[in-house]
Amino acid sequence: MVEPAELVVRLILAVVLGGIIGIEREVLEKPAGFRTHILVALGAATFTLISLYGFFGSGADPARIASNIVVGIGFIGAGTIWRHPTGVGGLTTAASLWMVAAIGTAVGSGFYLVALVATALAWAVLYLFPRVERWLPRRATGLGTLAVTMVDRPGQLGTLGTLLGKHRANIESVQMEAGRDGKVNLHLGVRLPPHANREEILLAVADLEGVEAASWTS
Repeated sequence: MVEPAELVVRLILAVVLGGIIGIEREVLEKPAGFRTHILVALGAATFTLISLYGFFGSGADPARIASNIVVGIGFIGAGTIWRHPTGVGGLTTAASLWMVAAIGTAVGSGFYLVALVATALAWAVLYLFPRVERWLPRRATGLGTLAVTMVDRPGQLGTLGTLLGKHRANIESVQMEAGRDGKVNLHLGVRLPPHANREEILLAVADLEGVEAASWTS
């Protein structure tokens, strides 16, 4: 049986490590932020301590509570995932919650080195990898969001749809906002075919009569 002081240290460390991961999500205003990540890490550590020492000598399997932590965090993570017209959002936040649950479990079990290294790696993925992704080529398949500013006149959207159809790209959603000076801003959810050339499609759209600006936003 460990000393009460060490149990307190483990809980405090779980709070600190969970906060390190959660602060990045909070800055980006994600559904699960600073406090949520801390509570998940703290809860996982608490359950782990209970499973290890709460039933000490009873012959109970401590792995059962730890396995249920994984199941329980799945429900919380699912609440952060949402669909939008051009794909799915919240996956990284759900994964970070799952990660802090693992970190909390490691801290509660006394695997301090594992918890510290895992926190450092998770921090690197969340803070540093987005900068690396900017240098990676975007995928040319799947769903994309095309933002277009064009003159508001009859038949313009049909012309745009015909052009995209020539590139075997289908419009799956349309959001339209009235602009200034007779302009309209379109946000099109576009499904791209395999091996589609985004830049080629973008140039073709930009060359259409009445189009003043076009860009891929995702």
